[in-house]
Amino acid sequence: MAFRHIVLFGLCAMVPAWAEDTSDQQPRDLFLGEAFYYAQQGLYFDAISRLDAELEQYYRVDERMLDPLHIDSNYAEFSVGDFELSYRMHRKAGRAIQAVLEGDVDQQIKNEAAYRLARIFYEKGEKLNAIHTIDRIEGTVPESVRNDERLLRAQIYTVNGRFSEAIDILEKLEKEPGYEGFAGYNRGIALILSGEEKKGLAQLDKTGQIQVSKKDEPSLGIRDKANLVLGYRLLEAEQPEEAKQYLDRVRLEGPFSNKALLGSGWSDVAAQRFDRALVPWTILFKRNPTNKAVQESLLGVPYAYANLEMHGRAALLYGSALDAFSVEKTRLNDSIESIRNGNFFKAMVREEIKLDSNWLIRLRELPETPETFYLMDLMASNDFQVLLKNYLDLEDMRRRMIAWVDNLDAYEDMIEMRRRYYEPLLPGIDARFRELDSRILLRMEQRDSIKSRLERLLVAPQPEMLVTADERIVSMQLDQLEEQYRNDDTPSGEEARRRIARLRGVLRWDVSLDYQDRLTEAFEHLQELEADVQRMETIYASYVRTRQAATQSYQGYEDQIVRARAKIDRANKTVAHLMNGVGHMLEKLAINELQQRRDRIDQYQIQARFAMAESYDRAVKAQQDAAQQKMMKAIEANKETDTSSDEPSEAEAEEQTDEKPVDVEGEAQ
Repeated sequence: MAFRHIVLFGLCAMVPAWAEDTSDQQPRDLFLGEAFYYAQQGLYFDAISRLDAELEQYYRVDERMLDPLHIDSNYAEFSVGDFELSYRMHRKAGRAIQAVLEGDVDQQIKNEAAYRLARIFYEKGEKLNAIHTIDRIEGTVPESVRNDERLLRAQIYTVNGRFSEAIDILEKLEKEPGYEGFAGYNRGIALILSGEEKKGLAQLDKTGQIQVSKKDEPSLGIRDKANLVLGYRLLEAEQPEEAKQYLDRVRLEGPFSNKALLGSGWSDVAAQRFDRALVPWTILFKRNPTNKAVQESLLGVPYAYANLEMHGRAALLYGSALDAFSVEKTRLNDSIESIRNGNFFKAMVREEIKLDSNWLIRLRELPETPETFYLMDLMASNDFQVLLKNYLDLEDMRRRMIAWVDNLDAYEDMIEMRRRYYEPLLPGIDARFRELDSRILLRMEQRDSIKSRLERLLVAPQPEMLVTADERIVSMQLDQLEEQYRNDDTPSGEEARRRIARLRGVLRWDVSLDYQDRLTEAFEHLQELEADVQRMETIYASYVRTRQAATQSYQGYEDQIVRARAKIDRANKTVAHLMNGVGHMLEKLAINELQQRRDRIDQYQIQARFAMAESYDRAVKAQQDAAQQKMMKAIEANKETDTSSDEPSEAEAEEQTDEKPVDVEGEAQ
């Protein structure tokens, strides 16, 4: 049976595949199936440990063809590397897959191994090793990874500067269902990098308009990314009109929506359409203030109002931005302090994180405490994400070792209970065993003696050896009578001796006549004795096994437990050391990122303060100009209407000197 191979982000259902294959009656290895059972649940540590143990036992077997694992041993070797790759053991996984490439295995398995090893190198940024590995693929690639291999090959060719080959591969892959967006986006990037800017932008434009299902989140995401990249590239080229139409294609609720809304606003600003810039920025303005694009929009919205000569509103919004930045800065300071106090790792290792197979989703449900408030933003960094996963894996190992130590304590208790139970019983059992042993030895000696005699009778017949007990008694009686009449010379004595001789002859005749039958019967009795001896030997062996099992259930474990404890202790120290190192790196990454955010907030605050002051100045100046103009108009009106008197009336004077209060937006109250 051919196994279904593992796709890009997970493992196939191996056990159901076995169940479907009813035509092949050869036994399958259940331990291999158990390893895949754990792997399908994302428990790669358990899968690796079980498969490693099974392979180690398999290679210690003398006749491997009798082990069910020999049917799928090559795939088991490959799966070890695959599990290790899924568990992020990149170096060890690379060695395991390299061994498959150099081994005597099917070419399709080699091709899949080369694909996975090339992906390792590509993800680690080793582009030369990646291209050398991907070029080792020859012949047919397994159907389950064929398109993924073509996409990876094109990506590797792109980073190595082989743009024309990458473009050709992606052009063909673009026709495959489900790969239109990924192939189209990568083709557009390859065209731009190769110098064909116009064709690359056209390709990104095409990718940004692909029709996909609303449930196909990866394709929707790559479509948004194509539009976002195209829009910002046109913004950099000072083509805001063209950039806006692509930025407006990005979904409002997608992962790239914030950056697209920000760019859409700046494209309107570049075109001096400040009122239209307010549309996307107002949407962005109301979103989570921890996002960088949202923070920039807090300054962008009042900037647009200021350019629309609405200085009062701009000043108020700058004030609101300052308040938001102040709250954000307080949160940043609290988060930095909380992380330095170690609260971040306490939150990360809580048991409820494990309730979901995708623990990253569970992180969103953590309370917005200082140590986790910026967690999802920090997860955008690949380095932080990898380190955090490693830390959680190390924490899982630490807990496992604690459980292993507890298990060893439980084993010691069980061993001690067995010792207290069996040791008082063994002396009495040993006494009975010695009695049984002596009886067995006696019966075996008797059997051997009889068997040797019967074998001699087959070669040299001796009828007297097969007389019955009655015949032996009769013979003894005849011997006594013969001795009685030996010296009797009377006629009666002679007659007695003659009769005795005739009876002895009859006895010999009967024995000689029945010799073969008696010999056959003797061998039959020997077989019965043999069966009895075998039964006693079975009892003896059963006793030996039982006694050994009893003693071995509590003897000989001390050294193994001591070695296991020492091994766990060394591993625990190593894990603790690694956790300290990884934790320190995580804290450093998180604090550096948060400090950069705080520095950016400081810059935003400075800009907001100056902008707010300027807006207030302009608003006040606008108020004063408006009041002065109104006063001048009132004075001129009074001069035109007052033709009879040099001084205005009391009511008119009051009207001229009454300055109405004005708000910061320049409107009369």
